[in-house]
Amino acid sequence: MPQYPPEPFRIKSVEHVGNISRKERERALKAAGYNVFGLRSDQIFIDLLTDSGTGAMSDRQWAAMMRGDESYAGASSYYRLKEAIDKIFGFKFFVPTHQGRAAENILCSQLVTPGVYVPNNMHFDTTQGNILARGGRPENLVIDEAADPSNPHPFKGNMDIEKLEAFIARVGAENIPLGMITITNNAGGGQPVSLENMHQVSEVYHTHGIPFFIDACRFAENAYFIKMREKKYKRRSILEITQETFGLSDGATMSAKKDAIVNIGGFLAMNDEELFQGVSNELILREGFPTYGGLAGRDLDAIAVGLWEGMDEAYLEYRIGQTAYLAACLREVGIPIIEPPGGHAVYIDAGRMFPHIPKEQFPGQALAVELYLEGGIRGVELGSVMFSQVDPESGETRHPPLELVRLAIPRRVYTQAHLDTIADVVARVKKRGKKVRGYRFTYAPKLLRHFTARFEPV
Repeated sequence: MPQYPPEPFRIKSVEHVGNISRKERERALKAAGYNVFGLRSDQIFIDLLTDSGTGAMSDRQWAAMMRGDESYAGASSYYRLKEAIDKIFGFKFFVPTHQGRAAENILCSQLVTPGVYVPNNMHFDTTQGNILARGGRPENLVIDEAADPSNPHPFKGNMDIEKLEAFIARVGAENIPLGMITITNNAGGGQPVSLENMHQVSEVYHTHGIPFFIDACRFAENAYFIKMREKKYKRRSILEITQETFGLSDGATMSAKKDAIVNIGGFLAMNDEELFQGVSNELILREGFPTYGGLAGRDLDAIAVGLWEGMDEAYLEYRIGQTAYLAACLREVGIPIIEPPGGHAVYIDAGRMFPHIPKEQFPGQALAVELYLEGGIRGVELGSVMFSQVDPESGETRHPPLELVRLAIPRRVYTQAHLDTIADVVARVKKRGKKVRGYRFTYAPKLLRHFTARFEPV
């Protein structure tokens, strides 16, 4: 019997949720074009679409919001956030943004031009989309173990150093305006990256004169995995591990909606002053003045507190333990998942669960639909809907190695009973797996199509 971790907090406020009937869910899904992004939140019972901005803020964060300084320029809220970012990450410059994709957009506006390449362990959807929108070529160079769901490798988010060196030699360092790494590796199962690997990646990038940027959305979860799994760091604090991590890089993008446990916000940080000047000008044009960056002062204060709360080891033990508990429950009922479980979500291997559905008919999308129909649970497809691309040179469709459904757990929101219910619903779907059909597009935009695409059953 898996052990559920006790919450290191007490619940002070609750939100009512209901579960509409199956017939109502059928009608709602059809009206949404069989895309769970198109459903209304009051049509969902347990919402695992994302852990981004869906967490519960603490009493200290709500108290901090009351201090929010809404001055257009030079707000004290900005300087409280600056103090936190300086101490935790150590970059010389930063600008707040309304969320992570805004930081990616502004960074790409300064560095990415048509035909250049941007390597990463694995780009997530908005990172990939922002690079493609500027005419760049995102490249995933994660280790091969990441494509094997049953492989117990403790750091399946690691970049393959040999692949990275070969890639730079093939396309030329002069055609790579920046290199990245994503911690934890969301597209590959929420898997962590070791500090040893980040030292190696940093050395390769800097040897070739390539600026190194970290996608820092889940930096605290990644630091916790390093502490638990990398012997050299077991006696180091989360803060010390974080400081060493970002000391290897030249900058970072972050959606604070993840490990800073806020409902909105992010930032872009860097050490290059000339880049900072260009970023600031673009920020003013797109987001706002550099001391508010598209956010209210109260949001800046909530992030300043949340960054520290997200690194609390008691909280992280609970957070990672809750994900491990759901993974164990699914494992007990025979559901194929990515092993070992990651930090923020459990990833079901829809390709193995529905082997009769080909990639072209989106087994992950089929599973996302079935989970909603069966129990009002909303997850998200991370497979060929989200990540397949047409190669501009060969014209062939490049499918991702795995067809997944991510069950992302919002921070400090759901209880053990909710997770038990999820496992029960997934088990019921598995029992009638051979009857589940695939899907095809009836509409799909060119970029980030999973958000607004519409489908029909095959």
